[in-house]
Order: sequence, then structure tokens, then C-alpha cells
Amino acid sequence: MITGFICFGFSGQSQTIEKFSIDSGGASTTTGGIEVLYTLGEVHVQELNTASISVSEGFINSDLKIKIDPKLFLQGPSLNPEIVGLMNDNLRDFGYLPITSPYEDEATCNASVFITTGNDAIVDWVWVELRASNDNQKLINARSALLQRDGDVVGLDGISNLQMTASPQSYYVVVNHRNHLGAMTNTIINLNQTPILVDFTDSNLVTYGNNARMVLNSGALALWSGDTNNVNLIRFLGADSSISVIKDEVLADPSNGFESISYTSLGYFNTDLDLNGGSKYSGSGNDTNIVRDNILSHPSNGFGSPTYTIHTTVPFRN
Repeated sequence: MITGFICFGFSGQSQTIEKFSIDSGGASTTTGGIEVLYTLGEVHVQELNTASISVSEGFINSDLKIKIDPKLFLQGPSLNPEIVGLMNDNLRDFGYLPITSPYEDEATCNASVFITTGNDAIVDWVWVELRASNDNQKLINARSALLQRDGDVVGLDGISNLQMTASPQSYYVVVNHRNHLGAMTNTIINLNQTPILVDFTDSNLVTYGNNARMVLNSGALALWSGDTNNVNLIRFLGADSSISVIKDEVLADPSNGFESISYTSLGYFNTDLDLNGGSKYSGSGNDTNIVRDNILSHPSNGFGSPTYTIHTTVPFRN
């Protein structure tokens, strides 16, 4: 914590404030969807400028913003790609993408963002975090972002580089999705106001833990699909299995009058693991098979056990 000291001097009925000790600094916090930036104290001169930060009478300036250019693939919309090297954008195409983020900041975008087609069409919302360089469980800043078909993670306008509230320095970078397992860089990345590419599709980028990403047929890496109940794990059999959530979703669908397990629930659901706009428990093209195949083929499941559980490799944050 950065602390400023202010000394008060009294002379009769008069009062003066003497500034004699301060460090330039600040932080940010988010609560209830509102982001607050703040500094403590004020500088002992009217203005301080350095190469990376500027402070004037204790007010924060734009230097406490960094830009980042994450890139990632999701396994689900990459399983049967309409175009090799691009994820499918069925959720956008069918009009199921919400303009409000499903993540904790509840960020919103304009509906016009989803009009774009081609390589830059939006696939879904994602969540990006910066973790402290000296503690990969300490969250510095996080926000919702949009994922394009080519893997680019962009701001809420669907085009711009992602801007985060943080001072220019080094951080661990975490990417997450509502029904895929997240991944974190194994080492810290130096970030500043020039967008830095952090490519989670590339095997040259080492991620924290073992097998944090899976290998697509194209050879690119992607986040594992199957976290239907958003508990940071994928489980085929056993209590609270990922597939039981799919079954419950399908059977509880008001439009499934006959409670058929082969019914397809249409919409924006965590149980839609390939992001094609439909959640399906059994039958052709069901989402259950994605969970099963990931469990049986996981590199750490040497015996091919159906009871194996895939856990996230991202350290839980403080």
C-alpha cells in the first residue's frame, strides 16, 4: 500500500497544510460494476513527469492504462470449423449473443458490434485478468472483452485493442471463458501503452501448469471445452458431472414438453459446448460427447479412465 503523510500546523485560529512526504502511485478497484481509480496523497511539487507516469496534485492520469493484444481459440467453436483457422460464429449468426457480458463486471456493448461478419465477427464474450508479478493469485485488474473468429480479443467496440487499468509493468495474463477452462501465462509479461501480443494459440507461449490447452487438428492450441457448471473443472462421471448439467438443462427446457433427453435447447447456455446455439444431451452432435472425448483423450489421463477430472491450471485468485 502507498501511503501519503500530511502534516497540519496550527497558529491561533489559522490552519495551514504542509506537504512533505508522498510517493506517486494509485490503484483501482471494481465493485458492483463500477470501476474506481484513486491515488493517496499528493505530490510535493505541482507536477511530476517521468517516462511512464505523470501525477499532478494527486490526480491520476492516462499513464495508468495499458493495452494488450491477447489471442486465443476456444475448442468448442473450433471442432467443426466452417473455415479452417477460424472459429464458428453461430451464436452471433443466430442472434443469441447478449449485449451484456456474462461475467462479473456486466459490461455492455452496442448491438451493432455483432453485425460484423468475416474474420472479425464476434464469437463470444471472454474474461481477461492481470495478476501481480510477485503473486499470481493477486488480481490487479480484470474485464470483459470480445473474441473475434480469428482469435483476436478486442474491446467493447469489437475492433480496438483491449485497454486495462494498470500501471505499465509486468503481469501474469489470464484468459477465461464461461464454459471452457482458462489459461495463464507461465511467466510475467511486460505491458505498457503499446499493445503487446499474448498469443495463447501458439505453443511457443508457455502456460502455467500442465496441459492448460488442447491441440486442435490445425495444430493451434485452444482452451478446453466442457466446464458446463462454471466450477473450473470438467468431469464426465461422478457427482456434479459436466454432462449431468447438460441433461438437467435439456429436461428443464419449457419447450421440451415431452421431456425428451434428445431434445435440443436453443439459446445462449453454458451447456452449449461447441457454441452452435444448441444444448444437446444425446443424439447426433450432442455436447456430452465433447466432455467424454476430452476426458478420455486428456494427456494426463494415462489409463483413459472415464472418471478422470480435468482441473483448471489457473491458480485461484485472492
